[in-house]
Amino acid sequence: MKNQFHATLFIVCLISVLLFALTCLAQTTGTISGVVTDEGGNTLIGANISVKGTMLGAASATNGKYVIEKVPAGHYTLVVTFIGYRSVEKEINVTADKVVTADFTLMEDVLLMDAVVVTGTPGGVGIRKRDASFAINTVDAAEIRRFSPSSTANLLELVPGVWSESSGGIAGANIFVRGLPSSGDAPFVTMSINGGPVYGMETLSFFEHSTIFRIDETVELTEALRGGPSAVFSNAEPGMTVNFNLRKGSEVTKGRLKYETSDYNLQRLDGFLSGKLTEGLYYMAGGYVRTSPGIRNTQFNAENGKQFTMQLTKTFERGVVNAFTRVTDDYGQWVLPMALETGNELGTFAQLGNATRFRQLQINTQGDSSVFDFAKGRGWKGNISGINAHFDLGAGWTVRDVLSYTSGAANTFGFVPNGNPIKVSALGLDVVRTRSGQQLKDSDYVQNYGHWVVMKDLESINNDLSLNKIWNQHNITLGLYQARWSSVDFWTLGNHVPVHNVANGDLLQEDITAATLAAAGGGGPWNYGLQYAGDARVFAVYGADSWQIMPALRLDVGARYEWFDLQYTLDHGSHPDGKVDMAKSLSGKDLAITAAANYDFTKELGVFGRFSDSYMFPHFDMIRENLYSVDADGNVDANEFTQYELGVKYNSKLFSLFATGFFNSVDVFDGDVGAVRESALLNTQTMGVELDGAISFSNFTLRAVGTFQKGEIKKSDVAPETVGKSIWRQPELQFRVSPSYNLVFGNYTATIYGAARMVGKRWDSRDNVFQLDGYTKLDLGALVAIPGGLLFGIHADNLTNSEGLTEGDPRDPASANGRPIFGRSFKLSVTHDF
Repeated sequence: MKNQFHATLFIVCLISVLLFALTCLAQTTGTISGVVTDEGGNTLIGANISVKGTMLGAASATNGKYVIEKVPAGHYTLVVTFIGYRSVEKEINVTADKVVTADFTLMEDVLLMDAVVVTGTPGGVGIRKRDASFAINTVDAAEIRRFSPSSTANLLELVPGVWSESSGGIAGANIFVRGLPSSGDAPFVTMSINGGPVYGMETLSFFEHSTIFRIDETVELTEALRGGPSAVFSNAEPGMTVNFNLRKGSEVTKGRLKYETSDYNLQRLDGFLSGKLTEGLYYMAGGYVRTSPGIRNTQFNAENGKQFTMQLTKTFERGVVNAFTRVTDDYGQWVLPMALETGNELGTFAQLGNATRFRQLQINTQGDSSVFDFAKGRGWKGNISGINAHFDLGAGWTVRDVLSYTSGAANTFGFVPNGNPIKVSALGLDVVRTRSGQQLKDSDYVQNYGHWVVMKDLESINNDLSLNKIWNQHNITLGLYQARWSSVDFWTLGNHVPVHNVANGDLLQEDITAATLAAAGGGGPWNYGLQYAGDARVFAVYGADSWQIMPALRLDVGARYEWFDLQYTLDHGSHPDGKVDMAKSLSGKDLAITAAANYDFTKELGVFGRFSDSYMFPHFDMIRENLYSVDADGNVDANEFTQYELGVKYNSKLFSLFATGFFNSVDVFDGDVGAVRESALLNTQTMGVELDGAISFSNFTLRAVGTFQKGEIKKSDVAPETVGKSIWRQPELQFRVSPSYNLVFGNYTATIYGAARMVGKRWDSRDNVFQLDGYTKLDLGALVAIPGGLLFGIHADNLTNSEGLTEGDPRDPASANGRPIFGRSFKLSVTHDF
């Protein structure tokens, strides 16, 4: 009884103490509230309002209002950020048991100079774009909507210093950066999600990073960094890193549902939903489904896909953990060079059709065969997942970790031209018919095409762990990066057959073979097949320091040391025979350094200069093609990259500019699958200027992105005839201007926009045999918003139906083949935001 009394007394006292503490807390805390609007008085939904130096904050609701409760009494600085608008700070005093009102009006930030970017920062610590000492561009969801990209690679037309050949379809683009020499794919481009690379190596034969990433409504902000500090951090990319930041959930529940169709019968449904699950736990989920025959109609729906993304964010008192997973099953026609002078409509032509969709192919020397469906084109079926963690340890210490995992199949099924088209009369036959019985005229064209199959199973895991310390005027970071990636491949290439060279043309009669056309001037038939397994690992340590020497001057330095290991096993020939033809075990190590100075003349004007010396180790297919070398100790050599940059940043209400001059000197191997030229090590040098600017006044905005570069081959022992030749496949000049104008009609608003892209001439190959003509492409569109969250859009792509060529035929530069951009098309969309 006595014990019960003591227990009861203890509980009563404990409750009294807790009530007293809560009463004291209530008496010593206050509330901050207000409304966030733009300059036109429109409420902004989802703006982030934070109390500087604390973990306190909120997001603006559908009416623009926000509330931050339980703020200890005192003097604070409120910071408001919203992508597409300039950040604003305001000093406030919080009084106990009172509500202080702080309203904010945000100005548009066309170049997103106030956006926080994580690419190029140690461990993804983040920095405002206007403070960056490197060349970086940002694209938000609104700009993506206006651009209406046909693929991930197509979006990169908005980035200066980049030449993106996205005319090949949804996957398998050729992407070039700052004159770095390449004959295809994207060997100097890394793509990341939330700061984690999607694969351990930039490229493989028939694979580059945009193949496994699809843009949808779950993407909030895109960052594209060229050169600079990326050579030291993360996966040590010397070229370009493109990082896609996914939307995150917040206190406000919001979503979007979008339907899109087109004049080529596109059917696409996009959407996302985000909000709060419980205290400190937030979600975002979204994705898309799509289907269409494509602009280049193959007689069946060749463009098909679906994707689902889920992201959870958990906040703690002194940190945050973010986890996502993205599951994709998406593929589309692999568009290849086509005959240019045979009378076909170049903007919509597709040789592939019902007659050539299926093919039984031999898969080994034992004579086994399989039937393949070439409607699958190029695509990705797999998942990419990641975890980001960030914790404040106190006393100026912060720990961060970025983990990324990828697994899936990136297969290619292509119908590939081989050599020149020839007239039927050149065959010297009395009668030439197709398999369906159509008799061809002497003036008709026929051409050899090959069914190419590349099956590629990919896996990659990488982790970037960093420890950061703010000490006096120094921001010091030490990091550890590890990665492991693999690829298991099966190929069968060649497999040539003669076809009638018209859209969806039929096979020729069975007694006419690819050899028949070759004897009359067409491409000669051949076969190549392989089975390989590659596995590679990287272990790297890095360090960086940002030293704020004075308020206007900052010095950024960084260094990285990397150990590289690669295992490769190959069975190849006309077909795999089950025997190992090559087994390699290679290792290497190298050092990368970077240093930069950033100086702010005024709040609006800043400059930076940077030097970087970096490297790139060979990928699996370079081992097969002998595109590598080893030193006296047996260590594999890395390709060397030396880069210099000088940049200017200006940001005012009327005019914004981010301009960068660059010079690079590199040593890289050049080679291509199925090419007639010999592989060679080249030393090249390129200099150029990148421009990204905007003028904005009243309701009018003019955006301009431009690149001028000039590069040449300086040395090559294997191919001395190329010395002095210009960098190929990249224009010396390209420019894009995009005006837009906003209109208001009562409760209705509209945006009319357009774009003109001018592309200069490009050399076809490293031998500079001929130049592809320059071209101009025009786009036009309009968006109309009505009350209730509805948005109607119309977009006209390639309005003048330009037939500009993005490439010749990289496998046979002398042939009369080339790949033009997609023909004119129209898209209609209806979006509901809620």
